[in-house]
Amino acid sequence: MKKVLIISYKFPPDSYTGGFRMHGLAKYLPEFDWDPIILTTNLPGNPSAKFRVIQTPYYDVIGMWKKRVGLKLEVGVKKQFWITTHKNKKSLLDYILIFLGEIIAYPDAQKGWYKYAVKAGSEILNNENIDAMISCFLPITSHLIAKELKIKHKIPWVADFRDLWSQHHDYPYGPIRNLFDRRLELKTLLPADALVTVSQLWAEKLSILHRGKTTYTITNGFDPVQMNTKRLGLIPKFTITYTGGIVTGKQDPSKLFTALRDLISDGTMEPKDVEVRFYGPERDWLPSEIRKYGLSDIARYYGMVPREISFEKQRESQLLLLLNWEDQREKGVYPLKVFTYLAAQRPILATGGFGNDVIERLLDETKSGIYAPSVEDIKNILRELYSEYKLKGKISYNGDIEKINKYSYREMARKFAEVLDSCI
Repeated sequence: MKKVLIISYKFPPDSYTGGFRMHGLAKYLPEFDWDPIILTTNLPGNPSAKFRVIQTPYYDVIGMWKKRVGLKLEVGVKKQFWITTHKNKKSLLDYILIFLGEIIAYPDAQKGWYKYAVKAGSEILNNENIDAMISCFLPITSHLIAKELKIKHKIPWVADFRDLWSQHHDYPYGPIRNLFDRRLELKTLLPADALVTVSQLWAEKLSILHRGKTTYTITNGFDPVQMNTKRLGLIPKFTITYTGGIVTGKQDPSKLFTALRDLISDGTMEPKDVEVRFYGPERDWLPSEIRKYGLSDIARYYGMVPREISFEKQRESQLLLLLNWEDQREKGVYPLKVFTYLAAQRPILATGGFGNDVIERLLDETKSGIYAPSVEDIKNILRELYSEYKLKGKISYNGDIEKINKYSYREMARKFAEVLDSCI
């Protein structure tokens, strides 16, 4: 079996946030004749015994800065200054932190991992027959480590982008920093043998910037063991569930709230039948938004729950809410939760956005849900679904399982294996 070194800043157990793309990849690569060795940081939690994981120390650049100015290491800077960012607005502190980040943490806050990872990676490559490398972005430092190992050991290297670098749709820095990032990106990826990213639109952007580089599209996915094959135990109410974060200023639940308010007001929907649930990171504005639309009796924000509980909430729901991106630049972006929604095998209601994007095409292809960009579209769909619910006691699911399985981690690993094979 061939061996691949995966350079991933986060490779924690399943219960820890982050690293799921590389975790899924490592789990299923052996089915395609590739044995993964993971090079990662010594972060909280213990890696799964299923994988061979090499953990290294790292220097916490931001942590040391906090310590020097007397801030608590475990608490976010904004919280320590008692400042909250509201919808569509950046505070003065946001801009200050961005400026400081450009200076203190260039090219990123994980740069303190570089020397430890290069040393550990070199030891692995010197002592074992490694056939190829994959580096996972973010952070930038992962690609910098891979470049150094590529030059030193002349090993095939695939650079994976689950987000873009200087071309990111929500690039947080100014134009001067972007010039430096673009130059560094071009220089860093020059020796790479292939580039991979998660959508076709992003692959096209990478191909234009990195002329001559072979670029592949391999989407994120879901673990096939999480497929809701039995589809039992639906909540009796007309339940709409949202799990995960809501990106401030980029995703907007107000269209759904408006539609629900209008349908309840005109008697189409009975409040006693309806329940709307939000599970995810803290969003101070969400409960007040619910009150603003007079939906406190039916809608509730529950906060964070463990990942497995989140899956359960999806599987038992009549309908899953997906908030599409409210930005034309993000038409090529898949919200990560859409893939766990596919595994839940419950109908997806995607709201917002502008249409003709990857989400609309995905729902059409898999027959796993409906796209309703406007308030009127949402109202029309909810009328239809609520009528079915009142008639049958549930909403039917008509997803195409064969098409849905194309977005599993197993299929993702198969595609990565083909890319790796083409590089050696």
